[in-house]
Amino acid sequence: MFTQEQQIIEAKIKEFCAANDIPLAELKWQPIPFSGEWGFATSFFQTAANEARAGKGGKPVPQRAQEMAEQVKAQIGSMDGISRIDAVKGYLNLYFSTAAYASRVVDEVLASGLNFGRGAKKNERVMVEYAQPNTHHSFHIGHARNTILGEVLARLVEFAGFETIRASYPGDLGLGVITVMWIYDKLYKGQEPEGVHERGQWLAKLYVEATAMLEKKENETPEETTKREACDAERREMYRKWDAGDEYVRNLWRETREWSLEELREVLKMLDVKMDVWFYESEVDEPSKVIVDELIARDIATDERPQGGAVIVKIDEKLGLTKEKYRTNVLLRKDGTTLYLTKDLALAKVKFEQHHVDRSIYVVDSRQALHLQQAFAILKLWGFPQSEKCYHLGYGFVSLPEGAMSARRGRVVLFKDVADEAVKRVLLVETEKSADIPIEERGKIAYQIGMGALVYSMLSVDNNKDIVFDINEALSFDGRTGPYIQNAYVRANSILKKANVHTVAQSHGHTFDYELTKHEVELIELISRFPQTVEQAANEYRPLVMAAYAYDLANAFHSFYHAVNVLQTEDEKIRNARLQLVMAARQTIENALRLLDIQAPEVM
Repeated sequence: MFTQEQQIIEAKIKEFCAANDIPLAELKWQPIPFSGEWGFATSFFQTAANEARAGKGGKPVPQRAQEMAEQVKAQIGSMDGISRIDAVKGYLNLYFSTAAYASRVVDEVLASGLNFGRGAKKNERVMVEYAQPNTHHSFHIGHARNTILGEVLARLVEFAGFETIRASYPGDLGLGVITVMWIYDKLYKGQEPEGVHERGQWLAKLYVEATAMLEKKENETPEETTKREACDAERREMYRKWDAGDEYVRNLWRETREWSLEELREVLKMLDVKMDVWFYESEVDEPSKVIVDELIARDIATDERPQGGAVIVKIDEKLGLTKEKYRTNVLLRKDGTTLYLTKDLALAKVKFEQHHVDRSIYVVDSRQALHLQQAFAILKLWGFPQSEKCYHLGYGFVSLPEGAMSARRGRVVLFKDVADEAVKRVLLVETEKSADIPIEERGKIAYQIGMGALVYSMLSVDNNKDIVFDINEALSFDGRTGPYIQNAYVRANSILKKANVHTVAQSHGHTFDYELTKHEVELIELISRFPQTVEQAANEYRPLVMAAYAYDLANAFHSFYHAVNVLQTEDEKIRNARLQLVMAARQTIENALRLLDIQAPEVM
């Protein structure tokens, strides 16, 4: 927002340091919180420390940093748009006049619109991998946390300027998949229900039933044992046939897998998620075996199969680490079958070589932290420079007030059920309070609010922490909830509708040249932080940063709404300025909600 001034000042600082043989550190600018006026600052501590390490300076770092700040202040002199410059405790502080700063912030928002806060184009391609439940199950509320975190992170890095690829990697292999195929083929062939969601949910019920049939029970009779073992033998024989490429089993697998994928695509549509690339575990199984041979040939992996062992990588030893960090990991079992790690290496190779990815972000639950760190370490040994920019966005469990979920026990809360219930509850409230709104419009609003509540409940808690999902809390219009933030947008919209304005002539000068209330100051300050918040959330891979910001911005606007008179202000200049501020707040709230994958309803 103040790039031009920042660049001019940086040029003068670099000129001063070059002329005085000072090893300048990277300049990092921070906003100065409002205390009568706004500004931004940078520190010379790191530069002074660099100079001291080089054997120059001859003074304590704090003293030398302050000296530099004073010298740079003298070098800069006066500047248009800057009211004053101070050198304080090693910092260079630059201040704006309050009216100029407020006008600059509001004008920037209104001029940029939906692009306000968008970062400059970066020269790196990022792939975010998420929304990847195992097939032959149904999409539950835990899967929703994964998908929402991934989509919001993708939106953030894209908006920050990175070319972004969204990728899904569903698990369509393994004994769990075969278990569902087995019971379907044995007992339910041709009995599948109609409807995308119904069929997906039915597969999940088959898994529960099959698990119960195959699980050893207490006080099991010999007949029951024989029957259970026979069922397990049938299931494993089907797995063997799948592995051997049996045509019947493979066709059965493709058909039932598609039912799960149809449901997944419908859920993604509900969440406004559009995948760019689909990877499948089954597609990287065979290529991963070839990779193992390459790693053996390059002495990265050790083949212990001749001694009855497996193919392993002694990661710590190969990296020259004296303390255990990554341990030893198996790449290929002694029977020649692959593991998740093997296939992750094959997938990474596709990402780097075919999609030319510079950064790869894996949205995977926190239990897989060591597994992914091992994969990244092996990629480094393998020679992929992108391994340094692979990142695991872990997340905690989603449980219910009544306890943990379990797919094996059938104790899960399906996403579609929760979404439908949320929309239903909101619609009941809308019907009572908004009878003047057409029915079809009420349905749209209820969907926006219900989905917004569900999405925000997954973002308002740090990704590393577990969530106890409570639909009553999520749907609340007070506190840290989606509806609370959406309501701030609606209130801003309401003010502008009552003022009968769609656009307000932008101010170029001292439109805000009056004594601002503390509520106006807080709102302007938060709006000005939006671009910086986008960069922070994207660079730190932390959706929570944007979720927290959206709540703070909404909270500031609600306070402004209750305390500051906009429409009844007699002074036309002040009224116009406040209407501009409302427009800027509405736009910024909308931009924040969009990054959070939440729609902004026009009315509530």
